[in-house]
Formats: sequence, structure tokens, C-alpha cells
Amino acid sequence: MSAETKDLASAPLVRADRLTCRFDVSRPWLERVVAGAPRQTLTAVADLSFEIARRETFAFVGESGSGKSTVARMVVGLQQPTSGDVTIDGISMSDPRSAAAREKLRQRLQMIFQDPFASLNPRWRVDRIVAEPIRAFGIADGAAAEQRVAELLQLVGLSRTDSRKYPHEFSGGQRQRIAIARALSANPEFIVCDEPTSALDVSVQAQILNLMRDLQDRLGLTYLFISHNLAVVRQMATRVGVMYLGRLVEVAPRDELFARPRHPYTRMLLDAVPDLDMVGRQRKPVVGEIPNPISPPGGCSFHPRCPLAFDRCRTELPVMTDSAGALVACHAVADGRIS
Repeated sequence: MSAETKDLASAPLVRADRLTCRFDVSRPWLERVVAGAPRQTLTAVADLSFEIARRETFAFVGESGSGKSTVARMVVGLQQPTSGDVTIDGISMSDPRSAAAREKLRQRLQMIFQDPFASLNPRWRVDRIVAEPIRAFGIADGAAAEQRVAELLQLVGLSRTDSRKYPHEFSGGQRQRIAIARALSANPEFIVCDEPTSALDVSVQAQILNLMRDLQDRLGLTYLFISHNLAVVRQMATRVGVMYLGRLVEVAPRDELFARPRHPYTRMLLDAVPDLDMVGRQRKPVVGEIPNPISPPGGCSFHPRCPLAFDRCRTELPVMTDSAGALVACHAVADGRIS
């Protein structure tokens, strides 16, 4: 293997550089003129940077409204960033000059959505649903496509005879298996999973997560995993990024994050996770709510809910700093108030 090939293999598959996404949520022009109201902008994601290595699972966690799904859509090109860029294997997802290369890249990335019933066409049989990417990318046709569909259904734990059924004939877990089969039909390298198990009950969640891990090991897949469920993230992730109000507040390897969380927000989330080791001990519930993203608080956006906030937190935005192998954006950590 040449030195150049080694460098490409060791380089991150996905790199996001200072991603920002803002939405204009102003009232219609005439209403603003009559009421004398200004334009309003909602910042869904702000100055977000991260990398995903090949064959790893990078997970984003955070409460609803933290911007996780917006990041997922920007990564696959469904949402254009206001500023910043995402590159996948060195190809920009927003630069107009990369349009031709981006078209070739489409086959190598797929997405699994939260609600399998909503993401599957109810009027199509399963064979047509799963075969759609195969035919769209010209991978196979006719009998070869039918054979590939049968192989994919068996790969995700379904029967080849299920190909003649419609989505409403399956349970929620089975529908998500169909969605996974459809994602795999294009032979992708990178899959974005946006809350793929949140619509399923707990026993089915475990089955789907085990399936996804098995497929990752077998096919060498890379995952970006979006979830608000820390128990799910603990099972799936290699590294975890914690988001709050559109910003990353902590990034750490999974085991390090769960054993030694540093940011007060991460600690608050982990305190709320059921744990048999904490039976009989007093727990700290999640307090407060995410502020209005249209008018966020100054300084550190978490300071209104943080028990360790001090004057600097109210006026100065914290930056990511290294803290014993983790990246943390917190003034209390930087000042040594949190060990």
C-alpha cells in the first residue's frame, strides 16, 4: 500500500467545519410593516465542527430542539448550511464546483429515518421499495435486482417472501428492517441514522440496534447516529458529541463520557438515565427547558440552568478546550471548578 493510499485510509471519512444554519422565521412582510416588527432569525446550528473516522459510530445527543436533526440533514445535503461546510471523503456537500463529484458520492451515503411507516411508500410493495436505489443508481435490473432484494431482506432478518407485501402488513420493527434494507441496497459506506429506534418499543429497539451493529461489522459501515436516548447511544456509539441549543458542549469517547462526564449539561443528562447502581440514591432531575433559539441568552447558553454558572458564563461564550482526552466548552471546566 502506497503512502498516499495509507493517508486516505486514515483520514476522516466525514469532516464538518464550522457548520452554521439559520432560518428566517419572520412574520410576512406586510404584517411586519403594520406591527413595526423586525425580522427574526432562528439559529438551529452554530459553529459546529467534528470529524467521523471510517467504520466508527459518532453519535449526537441532546434534548429536543438542540439541532441534532438539522445537522443530519446538512451532512447528507438535504439542508444547505448558512455557512461552513461538510466534506465526505474530501468532497464538499455544498460547494457548486463539487457538483459532479457529489453526484457520484450520493450512492455511498444513505439515511435511515425516525418513523419507518412515514418513510416507506404505503402504495408500493416491499420489493419495489428496496429495489428503488438499486435501479436509480443502475446497480442491477430485472432478475438480478429481484435476487438482490431477496438477499437484503434475509440480511436484515426478514423472508424473501415478504417482498410481495405492503408496509402496513408489518410491525414497526419489521418496517424499520425494510428501511435498513433499502438503505443497504445502494451499497453505501456511510449511513446517517436519525432517531432510528425512537418510534419502537424497548424490546424491538434492542433487536434493531444489534442488527445495525452486526451490519456495521460485516459491511464496514460508518454511522452518524442521532438520538436523545443515552442508553441507546451507550450501546451504539464509538464517540459522542453532546449538543445544546445548536452548539457542541462536549465531545468524548463513549466510555470516557459515561464514566467521567465533564460538562454540567452532560452530567445533568446522565443523572436522568435509569441506573440500577443508583437505586436508593437521590437523583437530580433534568431542570429547566432549552431557551428560545430566536433570542438565546448571552454568553454560555446553558448558564440559566447551570448550577455552577458564574459571571463569566453570562457574558462570554466558551470555546472547546481539551480536558484529559475530551473536548469541552465550559468556563467552569477551564477554570478548574470541575475536576
